[in-house]
Amino acid sequence: MIRKTHTFLEMIKFEHTIFALPFAFMGAFLAAGGVPEPAKCLWILSAMVGARTAAMGFNRIIDLPYDRKNPRTASRALPQGAIKVNEARLFVILASLLFFFAAYKLNRLTFMLSPLALAIVLAYSYTKRFTWLSHIFLGLALGIAPSAGWIAVKGALDAAPLILSAGVIFWVAGFDTIYACMDFEFDRREGLHSIPCKFGKERALAFAVGFHILAFMFFLYTGIMTGLGWVYYAGIALTAMAMALQHIFVTPKDLSKINLSFFTMNGIISITLFLATWAALS
Repeated sequence: MIRKTHTFLEMIKFEHTIFALPFAFMGAFLAAGGVPEPAKCLWILSAMVGARTAAMGFNRIIDLPYDRKNPRTASRALPQGAIKVNEARLFVILASLLFFFAAYKLNRLTFMLSPLALAIVLAYSYTKRFTWLSHIFLGLALGIAPSAGWIAVKGALDAAPLILSAGVIFWVAGFDTIYACMDFEFDRREGLHSIPCKFGKERALAFAVGFHILAFMFFLYTGIMTGLGWVYYAGIALTAMAMALQHIFVTPKDLSKINLSFFTMNGIISITLFLATWAALS
């Protein structure tokens, strides 16, 4: 059971929850003007884990025919048979139920919007089949987290979380465009769509720079709209450095540091912005 649980968590890259979860809490903290009540935090955590787990499990099922053929993904649990497809489907169903129950426990609007939110995060898995804008759609799937956190606390939506969500959309689109360069040859061969496939790796990395500049501007404007102080702007400066380092580490001729760029730098960005927001509100 322990081995199977570890395999499931590895399949969905559970540690990558660190990308969206801090932004959900960032939205919640901004809505509350500080730390929300413990019960709210618990149900926000449950909702985020449920939604992301369902999305990643669904993605692994939908992408299985491609993952079997891609050397980079052929060793994953589903292609190797370490997890059966029916087990993965049950996993997705249970995670979805957790998400809906957590949304129900938060407030009425959160529960009413939960089917739409889940539909968005699940639909991303299909986008590479028909549009090179799939990176933007992935950004949307993660970018709803701050607005969702805000709604979970206030039961209503405002402009500030939407600006923060826009920042997350372009931040995710930027690092996903970089990451997609790893599968450039495979995606072209299989007829999948991405910015690298559409424009080439060099122009794709230029797109990523543009996305990250937009993300920085939206993150900065979030601080202005919400009246956060110098601590938040110090976090913004660190965030800008982490985004810049991604473009220094990765070049069209050297993709060897993509994993460092993808996980380490982006984990730093999400945690830094959340901690800076928390400190600014204290």
